[in-house]
Amino acid sequence: MESNMVRLAESASAARSLEELAKPLLELLQNLTDFESTYITRIDSGMTTQLIEFARNVGKLEIPEQLAVPWSDTLCKRSMESGCTYTDDVPGLWPDSEAAKALGIQSYVSAPIRSQTGTLIGTLCAASTRQLPLPERARSSLHLFSRLIAQHIEREKLLEQLQESNTRLTRAAMTDPLTGLPNRRAVIEELARMLAVAGRERGTVLVGLVDLDHFREVNETQGHVRGDHLLRDLATHLNRAARDYDLIGRFDGDEFAVIGPGPASRPEAQLLTAELASRYTSAAANVMAASVVFIVADGTMSADEALQQADGEMSILKRGKGGKLN
Repeated sequence: MESNMVRLAESASAARSLEELAKPLLELLQNLTDFESTYITRIDSGMTTQLIEFARNVGKLEIPEQLAVPWSDTLCKRSMESGCTYTDDVPGLWPDSEAAKALGIQSYVSAPIRSQTGTLIGTLCAASTRQLPLPERARSSLHLFSRLIAQHIEREKLLEQLQESNTRLTRAAMTDPLTGLPNRRAVIEELARMLAVAGRERGTVLVGLVDLDHFREVNETQGHVRGDHLLRDLATHLNRAARDYDLIGRFDGDEFAVIGPGPASRPEAQLLTAELASRYTSAAANVMAASVVFIVADGTMSADEALQQADGEMSILKRGKGGKLN
């Protein structure tokens, strides 16, 4: 018994998942009871279905993992309703259980697995086709094991909730709330990643900027609500114009960024930057006139350097248009 407790302590402390905890616990329970099958079940929130999540089978009785059965036909339900957690005469006590009859179960024991609020979420069970007694040490261990499993399930649930919260926070931190596009931070991080890949593979990255002409005038004369509406419309049209592998982001105010894989050769770069500038200029024109530039950055450049180069090209373009286009 002492060696079993040592194994239990080792298993509980080392387990990083429910599966890592379940397997040794089921083996220990089998050794303590001598029952052919030991298994852990989950019960859905509507109390309609019981799923065999983990099982250990060492005799002719075979209870397969992932077997789903109606809760109403289970021995677990009958055990809880009757208050009888152990019997060596399943056919005599619960003759109406078709599942037990089909499997030939003679002896059975179970303990509920409950959440911290007391909600039934599963069961820990052992079953045999033979008529077997249940040692007292096995009975006490069964309830200890069920509590350990419940604690681990609660811990996994908490970790999942924390991960979901972190994902939501990360998504919010990387998303422009007005347009739903990636924000400046997200664009810079993705550009840095793409440039690193380009450096390893001797590739290039296309970096584009789209800046609405006379947007400030719209805000001043028609109000920020109208301006916000235009920015959302622009985001929609830019996304429609994007290549499948382009990333569109809102960079600052009325300035949007476009990044994507670049061409392999200089002649191809000139053609592609001109073609994309024309494409995105046309897309923006559905909302209002815009200035659009594209540059090709290689893997030796940092994200800041690539963006500074694109910004320099934008300044040149705007000066050519008269210099008062904000």
